[in-house]
Amino acid sequence: LLTLKATISNRELEEVDERPKWDNKAQYMLTCVGFCVGLGNVWRFPYLCQSHGGGAFMIPFLILLVLEGVPLLHIEFAIGQRLRKGSVGVWSTVHPYLKGVGIASMMISFLVGLYYNAIIALVMWYFFNSFQEPLPWSSCPLNENHTGIGLSTSVDYFWYRETLNISNGIDKSGTIQWWLLLCLICAWSVLYVCTIRGIETTGKAVYITSTLPYLVLTIFLIRGLTLKGSVDGIIFLFTPDLANPVTWLDAGTQVFYSFSLASGGLISFSSYNSVHNNCEKDAVIISVINGFTSIYAAIVIYSIIGFRATEQFDACFDANILALTNTFDLPETNLTQDNYYQVLSYLNSTEPQTIANLNLKTCDLDNILSQGVEGTGLAFIVFTEAITKMPVSPLWSILFFVMLFCLGLSSMFGNIEGVLVPIQDMKLYPKKWPKEFLTGTICLVCFFIAFIFALNSGNYWLALFDTYAGSIPLLVVAFCEMVSIVYIYGIDRFNEDIEWMIGHKPNIFWQVTWRFISPIIMLVIFIFYLVITVTEKLTYITWDIDYVNFPNQFEKPYPSWVTGVILILAGIPSLVIPFTAIYLCIQNKCKKNNDQQSLVQSTSVTSVNGIANKLV
Repeated sequence: LLTLKATISNRELEEVDERPKWDNKAQYMLTCVGFCVGLGNVWRFPYLCQSHGGGAFMIPFLILLVLEGVPLLHIEFAIGQRLRKGSVGVWSTVHPYLKGVGIASMMISFLVGLYYNAIIALVMWYFFNSFQEPLPWSSCPLNENHTGIGLSTSVDYFWYRETLNISNGIDKSGTIQWWLLLCLICAWSVLYVCTIRGIETTGKAVYITSTLPYLVLTIFLIRGLTLKGSVDGIIFLFTPDLANPVTWLDAGTQVFYSFSLASGGLISFSSYNSVHNNCEKDAVIISVINGFTSIYAAIVIYSIIGFRATEQFDACFDANILALTNTFDLPETNLTQDNYYQVLSYLNSTEPQTIANLNLKTCDLDNILSQGVEGTGLAFIVFTEAITKMPVSPLWSILFFVMLFCLGLSSMFGNIEGVLVPIQDMKLYPKKWPKEFLTGTICLVCFFIAFIFALNSGNYWLALFDTYAGSIPLLVVAFCEMVSIVYIYGIDRFNEDIEWMIGHKPNIFWQVTWRFISPIIMLVIFIFYLVITVTEKLTYITWDIDYVNFPNQFEKPYPSWVTGVILILAGIPSLVIPFTAIYLCIQNKCKKNNDQQSLVQSTSVTSVNGIANKLV
């Protein structure tokens, strides 16, 4: 087995290499930060912190970030920079039978990009609707005439009715929602413009898309800390609770996904570096920024959620106080939150039946805060509701959705690169095609497939893609990457390559994590995740649009045909690795047999003609 050094002639060839290069180091770092720090840092990490007791979740998250995320990130940076190829080219060079690892990464980038840009389209829809006073989701028209689903909240109504126009299930496709289709066109058009010439245009865009979210987060933090109840939200976030094994599993998967590993984008980005760039230092810096951003975003999000919970808590108290005041003809200013329970206890002792008939609500701030929400629910329901209660709400809405747009777009740069570069390296298109045409073709194909997200059932498809396209396949690819470098290519050879690139061999930390700790962690996470996935029934959450208290959700099994879709999303990217290896092995064996047969035939023919031939 040849070392990686043999795959590149010598360092002098770097000057004549036709592969594009970053204009400067800042572009590369900002692009990697933008790809790694995505929507999940804003709406999934805070939810996991809250659901696992905040402080209790931080400990395993930071431990696994160091032991799992950083080592694999270093490998992807180093291997891409050393070979200067995309995912398919890299793993084919490491060993021809590993070509399937690169193909799987490319498929994952393609599938994840499909639904990720659909989320960006939803963000754009809310952004366009933010230029109104009042915000369109601040009031529900059904509450005005008391018809239909009059008990629906305004944010629920706008999300499920006005935006998604959601159906009763994934099998009720309905029609294409023209407003979502237009937003999809905008989302893919913006992505095409930003990636039309590869890193030449992407490198310019990241100056905005990778830095603006931090500015907006800081603005929201400053504003959030001035709101009533914001500190309660932050305190609740960091209140430790008893941890359980699921905490470690969730922490491991969150670390893994937050780095955008195994999708090929990071390998492609690092392939544009100088061969002697310090990739070890880059991996550490990106990891620190990623971990810091996750924690920072959680603080910002829960400062706003704390404000929202306090508003709901006060509204609950006010409703109870109003009911007691009207029922017992109390002076308006006599009953307050401070003496509420004292007065209630007295009234309940004197007129218990009257109090029971009032059906007073239980007002508990901790209970409201504990109602964790993640994903689209956090962005389009919880946060939008909090924004409506803030002064100058359209401005805050614009800032919030600009931030989400930048986070999503910078992540899409990596996804599109993870598809584009392997196709270029494999030369799957005519040479006369310009790069602009190839990029446009990929975006156009993705756009047409993404039509399913603009249907009435689009949100169910979004959840299906999110659950299966970016889960097991990523774990499989990451494990294969680690094992391939350590035990197939050889960790000693890899150490020599890194020494040639950065001037010194990796220290003991990298040796231990690469050889033992990281593979074991990924294997355990994969096994647990696989067991949980296999043992769970194939069900999903659907919405009863005809229910009087809409949105009412309930769980029901997926239709049988969805199993085939899941196989495409999760099975094919995972199975393409062994199947490609088997195919190449058979092909290689057949080729050797054919070559040997040709030599025998050639020898036979020449001997008949009386010409002596000697095979060396």
